[in-house]
Amino acid sequence: MIRFALLVALLFASAAASAPAATPATFRLDYFHTGNAEEERFALDGVVVEGEWAGHPGRRLDDTNLGRYRFSVIDPLTQSTLYSRGFASIYGEWETTGEARRINRTFHESLRFPEPPGPVQVVLKKRGPDGLFHEVWSVAVDPGDATIDRTGPPPADNVWAVVESGPPSVKVDVVLLGDGYTAEETEKWHRDARRMADLLLGTSPLKERRSDFNIWAVDTPSRRSGVARPSDGIQRRSALRVRYDAFGSERYVLAFDNLRLREAAAAAPYEAMVLVVNDRKYGGGGIFNLYATVSSDNGFAPYVLVHEFGHHFAGLADEYYTSSVAYESSSERPEPWELNVTARGETPKWLDLVAPGVPLPTPWAKEEFEAVQTEIQARRRQIRAEGRPEEQMEALFREEQGRVEALLAQGPHQESVGAFEGANYEAKGYFRPQANCMMFTRSEEFCAVCRRALEQVIDLYTRPAP
Repeated sequence: MIRFALLVALLFASAAASAPAATPATFRLDYFHTGNAEEERFALDGVVVEGEWAGHPGRRLDDTNLGRYRFSVIDPLTQSTLYSRGFASIYGEWETTGEARRINRTFHESLRFPEPPGPVQVVLKKRGPDGLFHEVWSVAVDPGDATIDRTGPPPADNVWAVVESGPPSVKVDVVLLGDGYTAEETEKWHRDARRMADLLLGTSPLKERRSDFNIWAVDTPSRRSGVARPSDGIQRRSALRVRYDAFGSERYVLAFDNLRLREAAAAAPYEAMVLVVNDRKYGGGGIFNLYATVSSDNGFAPYVLVHEFGHHFAGLADEYYTSSVAYESSSERPEPWELNVTARGETPKWLDLVAPGVPLPTPWAKEEFEAVQTEIQARRRQIRAEGRPEEQMEALFREEQGRVEALLAQGPHQESVGAFEGANYEAKGYFRPQANCMMFTRSEEFCAVCRRALEQVIDLYTRPAP
């Protein structure tokens, strides 16, 4: 009898060992990020349990070295890292503006990770001038803490699949949230969501990796149509509070109510988030591992969507340098963490893609390009100052793109990977990989370096660790 009982126990133990592990829940750590251009502080808001964890079970550690910040979930007993991800934040952008030199501000932020098996330490690090991450905050999280909000995610009855390719655990899950769509505009929102999914997955290298993506949509109706555009005198209390004029930049579209946004997104599995605003005016934004935004009805929505998704999903930098931005220029030229810009014109980080014989730095029609841009920017300011219709601005953008593409197609290295000076909002000292790219102009294609960066992050969410 004892031997039989022992045999039964061993069989049960063997079955338990071979059974697949239960999918953990998603933990969301909410916190406040406060400071200015010189100092920053953090304070815990709370921990919320969302739905099942949608991440790849074999890629819990981030090996991309991307992001202005990085957080790690650490087992305090073994000091092993259970999960890590790099990211950027609205605070990280704001601290480079002139306002950050005058006042303090507070931003609400979140970190999401699989529910740990026991107490852990969540360590937040920020990248320093040396390019390395340095600890700026640490907080203990105990899954047994009674104060953790376990009420669960919102009902999923307003979530629907736009593109469904397989289990979330082995796919890139993108959630689309519409803002400024009324209940009466639900059909328009659904058409826009399907169109955005097709546009996103119609661009290389996402087109070739379409089967690696799930795209979900969440219905979030607003009381009034449209979103806030303060510089145009338009105010809206839209469902997600997305608005134009972020940091005083007229066409920069962001959502500052992080908690409201996270609660809405929690209804679906996601690694990436796209906010589609029901508006005609050209605008968008993208922050690495936070979200991308795009206006639905502008003629350049296809370009803006994919460009901003490049920022959000793969941490790609802006390669343009002639448009006005909210960030203050600096005489320093540290090596950027983004994979598509460099301060090393003679030895760029993508040197393995440079063919023999291509000069570094690489000559291009820089003076002619800047002359065109000076003219276009002046006409752009005039159109805005005179309050002309958005159609006239779109026409100017189309004219600009035609002239620029013709100019960049000239020269012996127009198709080459090299180091072309002018990138990262600076005319001097920063270099981009190719003469043209979707991160430089309103081109329809990513350059070779940007495509490789996007593939690297797709692999992070869909493939086991190498």
